[in-house]
Amino acid sequence: MSKVQEGALVLADGAVFEGELIGAEVEATSGEVVFNTVLSGYQEVISDPSYAGQIINFTYPHIGNYGVSGSDVEARQPFCSGVIVRELTRRQSNWRSEDNLDNYLRHEGVPGISGVDTRRLTRHIRDNGAMPGAFGSGSEESLASAAKSEPGTTGVDLVSKVTTLEPYSLGDGPHRIVAYDLGIKSSIVEHLAKMATVHVVPADTTSEQALSLEPHGVFLSNGPGDPTMAGQVTDALDDFIGHIPIFGICLGHQVLSLALGGRSYKMKFGHHGGNVPVRNIDNGRVEITSQNHNFAIESGSVPGVTETHVCLNDGALEGLRSNDVPAFSVQYHPEASPGPHDSRYLFGQFSDLMTSFHGKIN
Repeated sequence: MSKVQEGALVLADGAVFEGELIGAEVEATSGEVVFNTVLSGYQEVISDPSYAGQIINFTYPHIGNYGVSGSDVEARQPFCSGVIVRELTRRQSNWRSEDNLDNYLRHEGVPGISGVDTRRLTRHIRDNGAMPGAFGSGSEESLASAAKSEPGTTGVDLVSKVTTLEPYSLGDGPHRIVAYDLGIKSSIVEHLAKMATVHVVPADTTSEQALSLEPHGVFLSNGPGDPTMAGQVTDALDDFIGHIPIFGICLGHQVLSLALGGRSYKMKFGHHGGNVPVRNIDNGRVEITSQNHNFAIESGSVPGVTETHVCLNDGALEGLRSNDVPAFSVQYHPEASPGPHDSRYLFGQFSDLMTSFHGKIN
């Protein structure tokens, strides 16, 4: 076991949380501190590109107990700024495990801090909102300075940091889907590839480039940060809306909503976890969903749509469909990874929408 190195987390408001450093060694790493409530699936969370610019505080007290596996990676690399845990399990036990979490963090260059009172930290964020923070081996004064200079996620272009550098394709289904990578998870691509040939393209792909692939549908992926900073994708949507079926998830939902005339806002502490209850307004069913977002769309702000889903925790808008064009979206993650599978039917709805719009495709 490596030598224990003490460290501290300092928030922008001056709150200090002591702990022991794990993962990659740094004097200071900074980001917007958010909390995630998953009980398992920590590797999928850490490797989710939607956490770019953020430090993840896990509320579950024991993290790392089943190790890590290459099959649970969601992107080419983790983009989060750091990881906070109450207790890092030093001995993993699972037949799928290939290594321990500490080694994984070191290998991927992700700093972490263990031994933190994560319950106190979570309550602090709930009361005061998600805020910038910094942790590492540096002095409290230097960490406080780093936290105060951290820009957070509002008004910051994070999509360009996580999108694919080159287009790639997967699957061989009859439908052709152009998937805009705003920070797409590999599990989403895998779900789409079960029903279509998926062409994953960078976020700055023009509408002309996308349409040259002759898609039957356009998919807008999850991703990090402020939807108002995804301007290039929003501009491209002007040439898609009304002419081709569109399905958006998470940031993709927000980008579609803005293109349709809606308004976004920054939430107090967001939704991050695998157990968020959402009501399907169409049928009254409650779905337990996986979510990860700090921004949302104002209910009632999007003209010409039917709001289809609502969060039962705080009333936030969770889904909509256009009344006039073939387009719909949800704020949460139907692919889960990690989380329940209550909402995977939405991929089937996208397939049905493409079929009804184009006719049966052989």
